[in-house]
Amino acid sequence: MFASRRRTAEATCDPRAPQLPGAGPRMAGSRRQFLAHNAMGIGGVALAWMLQQERLLGTPPDVPRGEVRHDLKPRQGDFAPRATAMISLFMHGGPSHIDLTDPKPELTRRDGQEFEGDIQFSFVNRASKKLLASPWKFAPRGQCGTEISELLPHLGEIVDDICLIRSMHTGANGHEVSIRYFNAGIPGVTGRPSLGSWVTYALGSESQNLPAYMVLTDPGGLPVDGVSNWSNGWMPPLFQGTVLRPTEPRILNLEPPAHLRGPLQAENLAFLDRLNERHLARHPGEADLEARIASYELAAGMQTAAKEALDISQETAATHALYGLDDPATRDYGTRCLIARRLVERGVRFVQLFLGGQPWDNHSSLRTGLTNICKRTDRPAAALVKDLKQRGLLDTTLVHWGGEIGRLPVTEGEGGADKAGRDHNGQGFSMWLAGGGIRGGMVHGATDEFGHRAVVDPVSPNDYQATLLHLLGIDHNSLIYHHSGRAQQLTDGRPAKIVQPIFA
Repeated sequence: MFASRRRTAEATCDPRAPQLPGAGPRMAGSRRQFLAHNAMGIGGVALAWMLQQERLLGTPPDVPRGEVRHDLKPRQGDFAPRATAMISLFMHGGPSHIDLTDPKPELTRRDGQEFEGDIQFSFVNRASKKLLASPWKFAPRGQCGTEISELLPHLGEIVDDICLIRSMHTGANGHEVSIRYFNAGIPGVTGRPSLGSWVTYALGSESQNLPAYMVLTDPGGLPVDGVSNWSNGWMPPLFQGTVLRPTEPRILNLEPPAHLRGPLQAENLAFLDRLNERHLARHPGEADLEARIASYELAAGMQTAAKEALDISQETAATHALYGLDDPATRDYGTRCLIARRLVERGVRFVQLFLGGQPWDNHSSLRTGLTNICKRTDRPAAALVKDLKQRGLLDTTLVHWGGEIGRLPVTEGEGGADKAGRDHNGQGFSMWLAGGGIRGGMVHGATDEFGHRAVVDPVSPNDYQATLLHLLGIDHNSLIYHHSGRAQQLTDGRPAKIVQPIFA
């Protein structure tokens, strides 16, 4: 659709690329030349999307063309939705639930003793058998009285609006295998569409001037597993996450050159419309061509809509302060959380925020590392929920906070929390959800007395996906995309339950 719909936000496409098979050479060539030389920057990214679309977008031979979706027009789900949009705050690296959201008095009582259970080590087997109590205090917060660590004071302020799930599990201890389980439905398997791609494939977009699925990356670089986090897999590129750059300008090529702005641009775009209409008349019913035309229209609309959506200077000083834009520690993540709210407010269906690397991966210096990342993210994440609520958007916007794994109750290394850390734990950990039909002020599930394993109402990533889709009005069993001769699903036919107790 535009440059960031390909592999990276800054990729470019050579307009002199050779003619691709299957396209009308004369008309396609003229459209390409027109876009490359006259479409004022934004047409260049539409051209890039078109080239990729011609190469990859097609109707599977075993599926009627009418069953394949090649556009982002808004669509109805299987039943009335509780949520119409989602924001995912993905915390790469594995936040330590034992130190943040899941207090364990028995672990505190037995601090320093040898763990007698069967620890499932991480991939490098660096965990000891020495129990490590959390060095931080927990206290009941909100009217619900859910206990939250002193490291997350702002989460404590919204605890009555969230459902804290303390029984997440993946059954695996590695980062990539668990990330892919959460994002693409199968542990460790690469090349599959991400959750955001499935949602936008099912529901389309509520905005015709902004992409349906947008990704906000981190100045520190790509997250673990890179662009696979928002990949369209074997779906058309139309359903890939559109990446916003972590610094300004967040979208390249959005402004036309000064000498082509105004009436000249309007005339050129009108000419492009006529070329497209003529070509469509010659090839009626071509869904891929209709999708390409829609991409040009979106690209043109974005010149105004995207600039306005990303302009946080329109927000009040009070809103800037709420998100922590006045504090260097929270300014970057707070800005992205604020942009996420502005995007869903304007009809974007699915927004993901990622962190560079894996800042929650506290293998050593637990006290310093965990303190720093909590200070960076706690205030903005809570502000997002508060802001959505005060604007009346929380009821229809589902907010997710969580990582791919948790941490073990034993030490990794020596020296206590000042020097030692915690190794990976995919057997039990926490995440929270808010808004969009979620019951606030509650805790679902539990880990054992040490926080090692989920033992009460365990929730797998497939359960999580089935539950989210249900809240969005989608039956996960009926959401199908035909590929490689089979009906593909996000949950891939794996056992998945809808976690009904967490619904409001």
